[in-house]
Amino acid sequence: MVGISLGIMGATGAVGEVMRQIVDERNLPYDTITFLASERSAGTTLKFRNENHVVKAIGPDAFKGLDIILSSTPSSISREFSPIAAKAGAVVVDNSSAFRMDPEVPLVVPEVNPEAIAKHKGIIANPNCSTIQMVVALKPLHDLGGLKRVVVSTYQASSGKGGKGLEDFERQLAHACHPDGVPEPTAHKHQLLDNCLPDDWTIGDEGYSEEEWKMVNETRKILGEESLGVTVTCVRVPVRCGHSESINLEFERPVSPEAAREALAAAPGVIVLDDPVAGNVPLAKASVGRDEVFVGRIRRDPTVPYGLNLWVVADNLRKGAATNAVQIAEHLLKLSPASA
Repeated sequence: MVGISLGIMGATGAVGEVMRQIVDERNLPYDTITFLASERSAGTTLKFRNENHVVKAIGPDAFKGLDIILSSTPSSISREFSPIAAKAGAVVVDNSSAFRMDPEVPLVVPEVNPEAIAKHKGIIANPNCSTIQMVVALKPLHDLGGLKRVVVSTYQASSGKGGKGLEDFERQLAHACHPDGVPEPTAHKHQLLDNCLPDDWTIGDEGYSEEEWKMVNETRKILGEESLGVTVTCVRVPVRCGHSESINLEFERPVSPEAAREALAAAPGVIVLDDPVAGNVPLAKASVGRDEVFVGRIRRDPTVPYGLNLWVVADNLRKGAATNAVQIAEHLLKLSPASA
């Protein structure tokens, strides 16, 4: 691999911080690295690989000379600046929802549809955190039995709301035994401590939240199955990091639990933990700091001819965001210069 001019946009945010960590851990090759953030963070200093780097403001002139930009900004910022960065010659791996459903923009999970990367026109979309871990588990099973219907309920960590969400939850934890009680929520819709929130996202069409629609539409696009039946209920739970999902699958062809375990164990990026009697099951806490998707509680659904139930867990800041973006960058480096 050759070195590149790498940029991280939104470098001071929660996902940006993890992006920096993973670029270092995975030794993504670069000749130069530039950290970009909002005006309020511009001019501050970040230490990376024992060097101090001054954070630059995101702006039309900030992208000159950059080859790949790993971006984690609000959608409004991405809509404004990602096309400018692409026009300047960079490939933007965008973690926001701004371009995910754009038919001209690949939506990529490298373990699932890496071939889509080469079709980019300057922007590649990183899927929603909950979608990423689900499709990593679904792909080998879809290949095995042909998915007909997916029913998923999520149990999503506070950090999925970003740094502000996690700060909100931490304040509640700190005041759990305070005589004045728990402070009012500032980022989450309701108090998250001792609670589960089924409405922590904007409610949209047909009463489904924007998060639920993201999972429906993104799953279909990534798997290339526009008519796949997908229905979702997303819930925020009082966990710092690590999203969990209960997934019910219906197939076109028979898929036994044994065959499913074998296919998942052989799939890239998946670890099967499926001995509930011995307590060997995927746990949110155990997923923190890991890049794999953990799958367990694999069992037959006796209410349909060909059905399975799964429990799927992953670190939402790593595989659900930063790691997936860095993996896309690694694939870009393997392409010819003309494609990258």
